[in-house]
Amino acid sequence: MSELLIEFLTEEIPARMQARAAEDLCRLAKAALAPLIQGEPRGFYGPRRIGLVAEMALSAETPAKEERGPRVGSPDQAFAGFLKKHGATRDMLTEQNGFLVLLKPGEVITAEALLARALPEIVWNFPWPKSMRWGNSALTWVRPLQRVVCLLGGQVVPVSFARGEDAAHGLASADVTEGHRVHAPGAFAVTGFADYAEKLRAHFVVPEAEERIAFIRDGVAALAQAEGIEVVPDEGLLAEVAGLVEWPVPLLGRIDDAFMDLPAEVMRTSMRVNQRYFALRKPDGSAAPYFALVANIAATDGGAALVAGNERVLRARLSDARFFWDQDRKQKLEEFLPKLDGVVFHAKLGTQGERVRRIAKLAAFLAPMVGADAALAERAARLAKADLVSGMVGEFPELQGVMGGYYARQQGEDPRVADAIAQHYRPLGPTDAVPTEPVAMAVALADKLDQLAGFFAADERPTGSGDPYALRRAALGVIRILRENGLRLHLVDVIGEAFFGFPQAVGETATPEFGMAVAQERMKAGAPAEGRHPPMVAAFAAGVVDFLTDRLRVQLRAEGARHDLVTASIGQDDDILRILSRAEALKGLVESEDGRNLLAAYKRAQNILRIEEKKDGPHSGPVDEALLALPEEQALNAALSTVGAEAAQRMAHEDFGAATTALAALRAPVDAFFERTMVNDPEPSLRRNRLRLLSRLRAAMDTVGDLSKIEA
Repeated sequence: MSELLIEFLTEEIPARMQARAAEDLCRLAKAALAPLIQGEPRGFYGPRRIGLVAEMALSAETPAKEERGPRVGSPDQAFAGFLKKHGATRDMLTEQNGFLVLLKPGEVITAEALLARALPEIVWNFPWPKSMRWGNSALTWVRPLQRVVCLLGGQVVPVSFARGEDAAHGLASADVTEGHRVHAPGAFAVTGFADYAEKLRAHFVVPEAEERIAFIRDGVAALAQAEGIEVVPDEGLLAEVAGLVEWPVPLLGRIDDAFMDLPAEVMRTSMRVNQRYFALRKPDGSAAPYFALVANIAATDGGAALVAGNERVLRARLSDARFFWDQDRKQKLEEFLPKLDGVVFHAKLGTQGERVRRIAKLAAFLAPMVGADAALAERAARLAKADLVSGMVGEFPELQGVMGGYYARQQGEDPRVADAIAQHYRPLGPTDAVPTEPVAMAVALADKLDQLAGFFAADERPTGSGDPYALRRAALGVIRILRENGLRLHLVDVIGEAFFGFPQAVGETATPEFGMAVAQERMKAGAPAEGRHPPMVAAFAAGVVDFLTDRLRVQLRAEGARHDLVTASIGQDDDILRILSRAEALKGLVESEDGRNLLAAYKRAQNILRIEEKKDGPHSGPVDEALLALPEEQALNAALSTVGAEAAQRMAHEDFGAATTALAALRAPVDAFFERTMVNDPEPSLRRNRLRLLSRLRAAMDTVGDLSKIEA
C-alpha cells in the first residue's frame, strides 16, 4: 500500500462550503478509485484548499466477467449492437443455454491510469452549491483553481485536466503547493502528507480544521480569562471563523461604554452577523465591554492597529443598532400591528395580521389547559409578532421575539406577557430551552399549532426531500413543550380549534378543499379519535396528530429509546404524555421474563387468528363455556375474565403499569393452553370456540396497546 495525497489549491472558499466539499471529495474519490483505494479516505480543508489522504494499492487485477448477449437466432442487428457495446467480435462469443455469452477476461488496473482517468471527472463534475467560470475555459469551480497536488507513494501521478480542445487553464498535477499569502508567499514542493502538514505549518498555515478551531477556542478563552470574563459559547461562529483564517491569531478589543446599555442580544448579533466577532460576558452573565476577533496574520505591532481598526468598525455598527433601538421605542407595540396586515404570511393562509388574530384566539383557548391566565395569553399572542415590522428586526431578523420582549417591558406590560413574547419561538433547536411559564407555553403552543394546522390544511406538508416551512421543527417544539412541562392536551380538539381559525374553514369564504386532502387520507387510514368537532374536521386534526406522533417516534429513536413501544401505545390516542406513559408501562412488560413469554404467545395467537380469519372469520363472538372441554382452556377463560376486567379498570384510571402487571399473570394459563390444546380441532364447534378464546386473549392484551407493533 502507498499513501495517496490529493490537494486542490484555490482562491478563498466560502467557509460554509468547506467541510461539505471535503466530504464530497472523499465520497467521490472512494467511488471512483474503488478497485484500489483501501479504507476510508480522510479529508482536510481550509480557506484556500480541500484535499484528502488515503491508502492505495499500486495495481489490481479485476475478475473475469461474463456478459450475456442476445438469444441464439436473434436478428443480426441485435448481435451487432451487443458486439459494438463491448468492443468484441463474433468469434469471441460462446453459446450457453440458448444465449450467446461473451467472456471478458480480467484486466490489470494501475493506480496511475485510474487516477489519470478519475481525477479529471471528479473536478469537472464536482458538486459545489455555487460555482464559477474564469478565463476561457468551461471548467467550473467554487473559486479559480490554481494548483493540484497528486502524490502516490511520494511520486507525482501525471494528471491533465484538459478536456478536448479545452485546456482547463493548463491545470496539471504536481508536487507543489503554497503557504500563507502574507507571511510565506511562493510555492514549495512536498513528498507526502506528513511532509505536507509540516511544511504548511512552517509556511504559516494550520492544515486541519479541528486544530484551527481548538487554537481559536483556547486563544480567545485565555484572553478573556486574563480580563476576568468568559466567552459566550458559539460553536457555529467558531467553525465559520476557522474557515476564514489559515493562521489564526486571537485578539481582544474594547466596546465603547456609550453602547453598553444596548440589549446584550443586540450587541451580540451585530458583532456576530456583521463582523464575526466573539461576544464576551461577565461572570454574572451580563455583557462585558470587550469583544474577541481572530486575525489571519501575526502583526508586528502585536495586533494593535488591527484592534483599533475593528473597534472603529464596531462603533459604526453599534451606532446603527442604537438608531433602531431608539426609533423603535418611540412607539408602542400596538402601533406596529396595523403594518402586519400588509405583510403576507403565505399566499394560501393570509397576512401576518390575520395570523396574529388566529394565534391570540387559540392562545386564549389553550390557556386554561396549561394553567395560564386567558387574558394575558391573548394579550401576549396579539403582541408577539409586532416586532416583525420594527426597525431592529428588519436589520437583524434573528432578534424576532427577543426585541418584542424588550419593547413590551419598556412600555410596562405584565412581565409574563413580555416573557411570552420573547420566548414564543422556542425551542429553536434541540438544545434550546422550552418555555416553562404558563402564559409563554400557551403562546408558544398556539404559534406552532396554528403553523401546523394552516400548512397541513393548505396541503403544504413536508416531503422526503424538503420541509420549506419548518413543520418538523414546529412539531418537535410542540412535543418538547408538552413533555418537558408535563402538559396533558387532547391534540385533536386543539388542532380542530386551530383549523376553525382560518376563514377558508368557515363562513362565506369557506373553501371546500381546505384541509380535505389530509382529512380524506386519515379517514382511509382509520377513524380519528373522538373529539368535539365534525367528523371531517376531526379526521383532519387526527392527520396532523399522526404527523406529531411520527415526529415523537423519530425523537425517541434519536434518544435511543424503543420507538416501537410508542407505536404500540398510540392507537387512537392524541395525548402525548399518555402515549409516553403507556409506552413506559409496555417497556416494563416486555423487559420481564413473563412479559416476553406472554408477548410471544400473543403473537402466536395473532398469527393463528390472521390465518384462520381469512378462511372463515372473524372469530370475535362470545366464548361458549359449555364447549370448554379441557381444564387448560377453562383456566385461560377464567383468567381472562379476572385479569381482563382488572386491566380494563386500571387502564380507565390510567394506571398503565398496574394494567400491564395484571396482564403478566396470564403467562401461566396461556402457556398451558398452547401446550395441551389443539386450537384447530377437527370438531368445528370446538375449533370455533377456541378461536374465539384466542380472540378474547388478543382483545384483553390490546387494551394496553397494539402489541402486534412491538418488535421481537
